[in-house]
Amino acid sequence: PEAPGLPLRQRLAVAGAVAAAAAAGWLYLRQQKERQRRSRRLRDLRALALGRGDFQLRDTAGAARSKADFLGRWVLLYFGFTHCPDVCPEELEKLGRAVELLERDAALPPLQPLFVTVDPERDDAAALARYLRDFHPRLVGLTGTPEQVRAAAAAFRVYVSAGPRDADGDYVVDHSVLTFLVDPDGLCRDCYGRSRTAEELARSVRAHMDAYEPLPP
Repeated sequence: PEAPGLPLRQRLAVAGAVAAAAAAGWLYLRQQKERQRRSRRLRDLRALALGRGDFQLRDTAGAARSKADFLGRWVLLYFGFTHCPDVCPEELEKLGRAVELLERDAALPPLQPLFVTVDPERDDAAALARYLRDFHPRLVGLTGTPEQVRAAAAAFRVYVSAGPRDADGDYVVDHSVLTFLVDPDGLCRDCYGRSRTAEELARSVRAHMDAYEPLPP
C-alpha cells in the first residue's frame, strides 16, 4: 500500500516498478504459452511421423539425393509440379521470399529451400531446372521414378492424384498444398498452408530456430 506521506518521485518509482514487474510477468507467461504451443505442435507432428521416412531422388544435375544429404541444415520443402497453373508458382514465390527475409540475418543457421515434383512423368531434371530459374537461386529441385516420388510424398503424408488427360494429353495433378519445415535432425517441425504469408512463415521459422535443441546422440 502507498504510504500517505511518500514524496511524488518515490510514488512514481514504486508505480513504475510495479508496472515493470507486471509487464515482465505477462511477457514470461506469453513466452511460456508459445513454448508450450510449439511443443504440442511438435508432438503432434512426431505422432504423425511426418518426414521420418527417407527418400531417394535426383537433383537437376542428375546427382542422387536422399534426406541424409540435408541433415545439419534447416529445410523448407514444398511438393508441386511445373505445369501447375497458379498455386505452385505462388507458393514457391512465397517460400523464396521467406528465405530471403531470413537470409538478412547472418546469425541464423543455414536454410535450404527444396522442391520435390509430384509429376515425374513430365518433370525430368531439365524441366525442373528451367522451371526453378524463376524462383530463389538456391532452390533445389528433386525428381525420380514414379515409385520414388510416391515414396517421398508418402513420407510427408502428401496427397497426390493425377487428373484425367485432355485431348492434348495434358493433365493437372491434385496435391496437398503445404510447405514443410524440417530441422537439422531431419524431423518435421511445422507445416504451413496457403493462408500463411511469407512474413508469417519467416517469423515461425525463426522461432523454431531459436527454440531448437539438437536430439541427443
